[in-house]
Amino acid sequence: MQISVDLTLSPLQNDYEAHIIDFIKTLRNSEFKVLENPLSTQIFGDFDKLMPFLNQAIKTSFENADISVLTMKVVKTNRSDYEPHF
Repeated sequence: MQISVDLTLSPLQNDYEAHIIDFIKTLRNSEFKVLENPLSTQIFGDFDKLMPFLNQAIKTSFENADISVLTMKVVKTNRSDYEPHF
């Protein structure tokens, strides 16, 4: 089953940018398609492969920051090729 995941990482500390950059680099270095915008990062792929990868990436990010908030939305379809029709 293909999924799309929208992620927003918000480290609650002064050096938040470095933690966000490290997290995005981890996502980029994966086998999955990654799209970024100024507000969030999307990653797309097979549920059974993507979720274990995200579990480890999130855990590592949380271990490297004092306090973090991660907002995650999961859609049951691969929306990586979405283009507005209006």
